[in-house]
Formats: sequence, structure tokens, C-alpha cells
Amino acid sequence: MSEVELSCLAYVKMFLHASLFPHCSVNGLLLSSSSSEGPVCVTDCVPLLHSHLSLALTTQLALTQVDVWCAQTQQRIVGYYQANASLSDSSPSPCALKIADKIAEQYSNAVLLMIDGRKMSPDYRVPPIVMYEHKDSRWTLKDKHTIMLHQWEETRLIASQLLNSLDRTLLVDFDSHLDDIRKDWTNQKLNAKIMELASPANGSM
Repeated sequence: MSEVELSCLAYVKMFLHASLFPHCSVNGLLLSSSSSEGPVCVTDCVPLLHSHLSLALTTQLALTQVDVWCAQTQQRIVGYYQANASLSDSSPSPCALKIADKIAEQYSNAVLLMIDGRKMSPDYRVPPIVMYEHKDSRWTLKDKHTIMLHQWEETRLIASQLLNSLDRTLLVDFDSHLDDIRKDWTNQKLNAKIMELASPANGSM
């Protein structure tokens, strides 16, 4: 059973994405800049949609553009995340399973991460995530002991600090980019801000 490492950068962006659209389902792609050997290291994420998650054409357009960008930046798509509109529901929807299946066709160790809306408070001491792995053609709950979020306390504080500042508006998902193509869905400005806050806290992302 392979381990999964979740970076500060990836977690904070997922947290902000779900927090900025609390009454919507949101989704995104998990990326890795590490080699395919060893643990699954989720080093970044791309926030995709906050409305109409089941729109196949929009999703396919986003996947294609992210694929091209990953090829240019030596990254790969290693998983999918989603937060459901209902806080009490953290189960993968048919849409989540369909996209995750597509990713698993290209990457056998792909993961499916659901955000638990009931634990989204910045004060909550446990990461609000439920993770699944692809085994025997099915998505099954992953052993929580194989999921690592290094420097969780510092990551939690960075997420809270950004959420409570104007910097939260730096987050751009693919939906927002389609509304205004001048907006950068790769989130370079937000990435730089998170790295700035994380560096003195733990010395690494």
C-alpha cells in the first residue's frame, strides 16, 4: 500500500477553493513533480470548477490544458479532489469517480481525495480529508496511516491566515479563468504567497 504525501501548497489551495465557494461543489486535479517511483507526492493542485461539475466539455477542456501545462513544467496528474456542496456528504459522486477513473487509466497509483466539509473550520485540528485509492478496479478508503501531511500545524495556520486576508482572492479556478481569460488558473501569484509564508515556518513546501 503506497504512501501519499500532501504538500502545504496543495492543501492550502484546496482549502481556499472549498472555502471561497462554500455553497457549491468544487473540484480540482492533484499534481506531482516527483518521479513515479516510491510514495505519491502531491506537490501542487489545480482548482478546476465551482459550478456544474458534471459538464463534460468544460472538464475535458480543463484536463487537456492541464495536461499540456504539466508536460511543459515536468509535472503529472496523480489524482483528483472534490468537496461536495452538502457539508454532511464527503462521499465521491459519480462525477468524481468518472474523472478519477480517467486519471487512474494513466497513473496506476492515482488517488481520489474528498474534502470533509464538517471539518473545514481553520480551528479543526485534523486535516479535513478523506482519501481513496484505486484497487481491483474500485475506489476504496485508504489507510489513514499511509497519508502524510508534513508540518500540519504550520499548514493549518497558513490556510487560516490566507482565508482571513485579501490574499484569498488570489485563488483562480478554471471556471473563473473561462469567465475572464486574463486570470491565471496556474495560480503563480498565490503559489508565491504560500511559499513565502511556508518558508520561515518549516523551511520547505
